[in-house]
Amino acid sequence: MRTPDGTDRDRDDDGRARNSRPRDELGRPLPPGSVGVERIPEDLDLTPAESLTWAQDLLDRGLAFNAHEVLEGAWKSCPADERTLWQGLAQLAVGITHIQRGNVKGAMTLLERAAEGIGHQAGPAPHGVDAPGLVTYADGLIAELRRGADPAPDQLNPRLVRPSTHH
Repeated sequence: MRTPDGTDRDRDDDGRARNSRPRDELGRPLPPGSVGVERIPEDLDLTPAESLTWAQDLLDRGLAFNAHEVLEGAWKSCPADERTLWQGLAQLAVGITHIQRGNVKGAMTLLERAAEGIGHQAGPAPHGVDAPGLVTYADGLIAELRRGADPAPDQLNPRLVRPSTHH
């Protein structure tokens, strides 16, 4: 398939976009032939704990776009009653990606959606996800952005899972 500028788009047989193009650490497409950061496989199938651990590692390294891809994989394969939570977690990572890219409006929109999705369920979230802490975190980032602050990189790695209380 061709784009308006005449370049070819990488599509599968059903016309859906493939993610074969290299990307930078913020998930932005690079020119074909460039060397980008390692991509997350589209057919990811991990346990919830593995997804959360990998996403946390990526967030800690400033790779929120990649963390979003891991969380999106979990969202697409999780039980129906967990979808809103995983979608919210993926949206949180996308909101952070927008901050990293300097897109304040997009960041606030995604962080609001994330807080709503993560905080939607009654009772504790499954898999040790720190839903109350993450909602507070997203709301805090939104407040910072509204007052014109530019969050530092060390403010962009939320704790996804509650700290363990047993040793």
